[in-house]
Amino acid sequence: MAQLAEEALGPVVIGSATRLAAGDAGMLFLGAMNASPGDQAEACTQRLGSLSAGMESEIDRLVAQFDVGPAVIEATCGTLERSEEAFAAPEIRGARLWAICRSQARLRMDGLAQRVDSEAGWDDLILAAPQERILREIKLRVKHRSQVYGRWEFGRGTSRGLGITVLFAGASGTGKTLAAEVLANELHLDLYRIDLSAVVSKYIGETEKSLRHVFDAAEERAAILLFDEADALFGKRSEVKDSHDRHANIEVSYLLQRMDAYRGLAILTTNLKQSLDPAFARRIQFVVDFPFPSVEERVAIWERSFPAAAPVAGIDPCKLARLNMAGGSIRNMALTAAFLAAEDGEPIQMKHLLQAARAEGLKLERNISDAETRDWVQEPCS
Repeated sequence: MAQLAEEALGPVVIGSATRLAAGDAGMLFLGAMNASPGDQAEACTQRLGSLSAGMESEIDRLVAQFDVGPAVIEATCGTLERSEEAFAAPEIRGARLWAICRSQARLRMDGLAQRVDSEAGWDDLILAAPQERILREIKLRVKHRSQVYGRWEFGRGTSRGLGITVLFAGASGTGKTLAAEVLANELHLDLYRIDLSAVVSKYIGETEKSLRHVFDAAEERAAILLFDEADALFGKRSEVKDSHDRHANIEVSYLLQRMDAYRGLAILTTNLKQSLDPAFARRIQFVVDFPFPSVEERVAIWERSFPAAAPVAGIDPCKLARLNMAGGSIRNMALTAAFLAAEDGEPIQMKHLLQAARAEGLKLERNISDAETRDWVQEPCS
């Protein structure tokens, strides 16, 4: 590229998402800034014309979440004009505009992230009241940030981004991913899962490159980012002994900077909260602990594990709750039992759940005691 520019007889214009390496003295750099949310809202309002009447708050929320450039505004507003909802009530038009923008913004990140589709709601989440209150506050922060930070000017003068960084801490199967799914559905946003243990590379500089790709794509598309296995990167930083240690610390610092600047919702999960670097913990705005479910909570999880259409016979959630398993394992057992019952041509019964429990125990390398499954199945008389 540099050689082509040098040999050209006239001016050469090169476009790049990132600043190129410095060339000779004849190279002039011009930086192009993205339009502000206010400018984007004005452009969207003008493009919609009379259809924007009564949609001021919906448009403000849209531009606070999505990076809507001219092409996106044209495509999104044009689709709304041609839709059946074009002349519906303002709140219906606003919801349709949001859905159109969301569908057009869906991204693929070369295997670095997986979109998580779910219809989970608050009723699917069995959590103690303090944890649920924190989750609901997170939802409110994301939903109303354009009003608070923008129109009410609480974001004025701050150098940090206007997004939210959250840590979900708890053992496997306690509901961390499910809680992220609930938030995504409540906020009508896409959820993308990034396995940090897979992103972290042994090759110097590759982790930072992968993370840059994830954040650059997500910034434009309003994604909720779910970083699994945060301790893979955010473990306590080691003393710098060689170049690999130095670059590992640089990767942590880079991710912290991008999280600070990210204007969306970034959720990190860990099974090892105590191993996280204190410098990372100070950047977190919300920490939600997911404890192992109590007996009462396990009863509630079992009760919600069988869809209304599923045929069941003699299921006793109180007996099932004696089995000391997390919610994720409980849902796995219910699903396994359903397949066993389908094969037998019978309703789902306790005998199927006993088989499923033993299979789950083998998978987890956990012994299922007789005390936990006592009276699940009435043994026939010999």
